[in-house]
Amino acid sequence: MSESSLNFLQRDYSFNFEKYFDRGWNIFCQYPWGFIGFIILNLAISQGSSVLPQFQAEIVTTLYNFVFPVLTAGYSIVAIKIAKDRSKKFADFFAGFQRFVPIFLLNLFWFLSLVFGTFLLIIPGIYLAVSYLFALLFVIEYRLNVWAALEASRKIISKKWFSFFGFVLTLAYINLAGFLFLSLGLLFTIPLSYCAIVAAFEDIVGWKTADLAKADKIYLDLTNRN
Repeated sequence: MSESSLNFLQRDYSFNFEKYFDRGWNIFCQYPWGFIGFIILNLAISQGSSVLPQFQAEIVTTLYNFVFPVLTAGYSIVAIKIAKDRSKKFADFFAGFQRFVPIFLLNLFWFLSLVFGTFLLIIPGIYLAVSYLFALLFVIEYRLNVWAALEASRKIISKKWFSFFGFVLTLAYINLAGFLFLSLGLLFTIPLSYCAIVAAFEDIVGWKTADLAKADKIYLDLTNRN
């Protein structure tokens, strides 16, 4: 388990592609049936509306799409607990609802940035999609606000952007392979992807220490710089 130092925004780091997948797999293997069960539950909710009358199905689908970003945050929340050697339970997958507003706003801002960036000749959209990879983890672990989390993620990932781009591409190909394998492979590849991202965050940023003022210092560092 890695603890964060206060200067991670300034320091350089090495990107260890293989280490993150190995560590991510280790995190997943400590609670595989929890991760898989959570995926199946999500699928049951999203697909279960098909048996309802059309009007009710539309309501359920709309509500599910509204809470989907907060639900998917559960993968990261549980992966962080495992990485920090803390006890976990299935209910932890729903802990994102305790941070509903910042997680929802973060995903909304990320989506709008991606759409706007893609509209500007695609390349800015790709840049932002990769650069904001750690933003959710900053919201969950460091309790940063949306803008501070996005900026912290961008500042760190931009130092090794092409390494992260390759990392994201690899995750995408792994999930594509999982989909082609009768879609059953996604039961493993989706949580593995989240766990690998958490592993990268653990190595590059580290976990919050008992010093609760740290998040405030990070926020001030971000907002006081040009």
